[in-house]
Amino acid sequence: MWMMVMFDLPVLEKAERKEATDFRNHLQDLGFEMAQFSVYMRFCTGQAHAETLVKRIKEGLPRGGKTEVLFFTDKQYERMLSFSGQQRGKPRKNPTQYDLF
Repeated sequence: MWMMVMFDLPVLEKAERKEATDFRNHLQDLGFEMAQFSVYMRFCTGQAHAETLVKRIKEGLPRGGKTEVLFFTDKQYERMLSFSGQQRGKPRKNPTQYDLF
């Protein structure tokens, strides 16, 4: 399964920008990759792994803003379409166990 973390955080004040940067760094430390600036994705080996990640995400949440966590299957991940400008990106493939480690 896949986990997607989407967030909209306030960044008007210097302290808010620091919290937003710290949260992005926290997600990257947990193994998430940036799909877009406020959208991060990670492959999970199962429900227990996903629940553990959710707990760790909660530990790093900033005080303000809104954060959403979405779960979807490998098949749904493969069907995701990606565009860069008007050019369609390569089809996505799920990582094999070997790719993960």
